[in-house]
Amino acid sequence: MDEQSPAGQRRVLAALALAQFICSFAGSNMNVMINDISEDLDTTVQGVQVAITVFLLVMAALMIPGGKLTDRYGRKRCFVAGLTVYGIGALVSAASPGLGVLILGNSVLEGIGTALLIPPVYILVTLLHPDVASRARAFGVVMALGGIGAAAGPLIGGLITAGLGWRAAFVFQALVIALIILLGRRIEDPLPPEPDTPFDTAGAVLSAAGLLLVVMGILAADDNGWLMAGLLAAGALVLWWFFRSVRAKEASGTEPLLSLGLFRSRVSNLGLITQNVQWLLLMGTSFTVAAYLQVVREYDAVRTGVIFTSATLGLLATSLLSGRFARRRAQRTLIVTGFVVSILGIAVLIALVASYSTAWAFVPGLLLIGLGLGIMLTPSVNVVQSSFEEEQQGEISGLSRSVSNLGSSFGTAIAGTILVSGLSKGAYATAMAALAVIGLGGLVAAALLPRESAGVTAPRTDAVS
Repeated sequence: MDEQSPAGQRRVLAALALAQFICSFAGSNMNVMINDISEDLDTTVQGVQVAITVFLLVMAALMIPGGKLTDRYGRKRCFVAGLTVYGIGALVSAASPGLGVLILGNSVLEGIGTALLIPPVYILVTLLHPDVASRARAFGVVMALGGIGAAAGPLIGGLITAGLGWRAAFVFQALVIALIILLGRRIEDPLPPEPDTPFDTAGAVLSAAGLLLVVMGILAADDNGWLMAGLLAAGALVLWWFFRSVRAKEASGTEPLLSLGLFRSRVSNLGLITQNVQWLLLMGTSFTVAAYLQVVREYDAVRTGVIFTSATLGLLATSLLSGRFARRRAQRTLIVTGFVVSILGIAVLIALVASYSTAWAFVPGLLLIGLGLGIMLTPSVNVVQSSFEEEQQGEISGLSRSVSNLGSSFGTAIAGTILVSGLSKGAYATAMAALAVIGLGGLVAAALLPRESAGVTAPRTDAVS
């Protein structure tokens, strides 16, 4: 089948969208398994939180190197390699006898696999859809599946856990990976690989170590204030060292892991901030609500997952309409609207849960959060990707997904740390309020994006000197 035919393009897009779905699913489905995993592996809520956060962190830390490797080895080759590593990690997780092996399979192997396969997804979507309108529609499908994977992860994971056990959820992931490999067999790389492209190993180590220290510092907040401060300071120092080494390499004519030129686009910088905060809100809300329902209200995995259906439906509704929205409204307008609706959803969630003990109290707020996130996920990605030319798509895709996954890990670490320190209604409200405050920061960044006329505009780069 010709991959340039409509049927061939749909097959390729299905493979790429399913890849984003399963990676997002992996980041949230464990939220409804907290009690089952902690009991089966003789660990704690904090132990499961660490496993979830480390998975998201490994993705964030390795996404930039993963994007860089696509230039050297090719987009399709990295995509398939990532799927293979991910599938192995899922099977290791399914067979894990303890928390350590679960972290190896889920947090490390699946995290590495995701970092290899996700940058090619966004590069291929960008290169295979050169005009902005079709690209917006394609990103709409990919982001819709990604958002649904994150939002529906609790429901799907809950159903699988209740029916077959939590280990079956990882077998499910491995089966989806096999389907993606089958669908993606005929993907053709639009650009040839460049084997001679240098790879900045030292930069990759420094960037990964810096991000690891920062997130571990946040996780240590409820145990030891001095340890938290030390880890955060060490992380900031390592990241400063990383950016200093990047500047030195560029000055000497050596290609660094990440070009500082990627940060000279004001539009892209603001878009990256909105991406980070969007995923922070999504994953922070998912972990906080799921942990509260299971530990405080003692809901089982299925009941917890069903409550999240409202967020899934909201996100699905607006994500699938993203192409139509993009033709009628400026991307800035969509992102601002998404943040306003999401923050309103958090406020409703806090107010209703404080006033009513019924499970229905969670539905309106989660629905609003899903609607808001679905409105803005796609335009934020399109703003960033469209700010750069083809030769920079590998770098910006890696940076973009790293920033998004870093937001996911921050959301789980920050909100989760506040929550598990008390695991009460007060701690729940405090964690959600913290997410709302961070959401206001994302709203400010969105408001600073340049005004555009309604409809999809041509790619542009607003560079600052």
